Amino acid sequence: MNEDVYVLGIETSCDETAAAVVKNGREILSNVVASQMESHRRFGGVVPEIASRHHVEQITLVIEEAMEQAGVSFADLDAVAVTAGPGLVGALLVGVNAAKALAFAHGLPLIGVHHIAGHIYANQLVADMKFPLLALVVSGGHTELVYMEKHGDFAVIGETRDDAAGEAYDKVARALGLPYPGGPHIDRLAHEGEPVMDLPRAWLEEGSYDFSFSGLKSAVLNALHNAKQRGEEIDPRQMAASFQASVVDVLVTKTIQAAKEYRVRQVLLAGGVAANRGLRNALQDRMKELPDVELLIPPLSLCTDNAAMIAAAGTVLYQQGKRADLTLNANPSLPLV
Repeated sequence: MNEDVYVLGIETSCDETAAAVVKNGREILSNVVASQMESHRRFGGVVPEIASRHHVEQITLVIEEAMEQAGVSFADLDAVAVTAGPGLVGALLVGVNAAKALAFAHGLPLIGVHHIAGHIYANQLVADMKFPLLALVVSGGHTELVYMEKHGDFAVIGETRDDAAGEAYDKVARALGLPYPGGPHIDRLAHEGEPVMDLPRAWLEEGSYDFSFSGLKSAVLNALHNAKQRGEEIDPRQMAASFQASVVDVLVTKTIQAAKEYRVRQVLLAGGVAANRGLRNALQDRMKELPDVELLIPPLSLCTDNAAMIAAAGTVLYQQGKRADLTLNANPSLPLV
C-alpha cells in the first residue's frame, strides 16, 4: 500500500455525473463534474429516467478524465469510493456498478459512501474537522442538523418533517416563473428586494431542532394566487427576499441554538443550498455569538454534488477498515445512522 492514500470517488445520486481523485482525504487531484441541468430545465425538475441515461453515457468519460487530470493510474489507487445512497435509484445504480466493475477489475477495495456524509466531508477538503462539531446540511432533498463526536459518527438531532429547504426553493421559484433550478434565482432576486412580506416561520415545539417548510411554501403560493385573483401583482423581488428571510432565519437560529447546547468546537455548512449567499452571510453574522466556535463553509464548487466529497468521506471509511463487497447495491433511502 502507498504511504499516501489515493481514493477515486464516484457520485451519480441525482443529475451530476462526477468522478474525482483525492489524496489523503484532503488534497483534490481532480474533480470532474458533468452537469445535466440543461436537459432537465425544460421539465422544471429532474426526470429520473433521463438522469440515468445521461449517467450511462457520461460515466466512463468522466472517470477517465478524472484519472487523467490527477495523473494517476489504477495501480496508484488504494480504493474506489462511490455514493450508495440516498438518491434516485436508477442514477445510483450507474455509479455503484461502475465502481464495482473497477474495484473487481483492478483488485481494489470498494467503499460505499452515504451522500450526506459526503456533503459533510466536503469541509475536510477546506480545513481539519474538529470534534465535537455540528453540521447543517441543506440541499434539494435534505435539511438536517448532524452532531458528530468523531469521524464517521453521525447523530441526526434535527431534520425536515416535510419539504427540504431546496425543494421549497424550487417550488416557490416555479410559482414565480423562474427557471429550474430555482435556488440561485431566488437568492439573486432576494438581494434585489426587501423582506417586507409577513411570511410564517415554523419553529415547531420548544426545544425541537426539526424543520418544516411546507407551510411557508403554501403561504407563498396562496399570497401569489390571492393577489392574482384581485388583479394585483406582487413584486417577485420582495417575495423572494421575504421567503428567503424566513428560511434562513429558521435554519440559522436552530443551528446557533444547537451549537450552544451541544458545546461544539465547529459548525459546518454543507449541501447544495450552502451555496446560497443569504444563508452563508446570515450564518457568518450570527456565529459572532459563538466567538470560540469555528465556522467552515466549503467553496461553491464543493457545495453542489461532486465526487471529491465522496472520496474524502470514503478515505475516512478506508482508514477505519470499512469495506463493501461486490453485493453492494444502490439504496435510495439509505439512512445516515
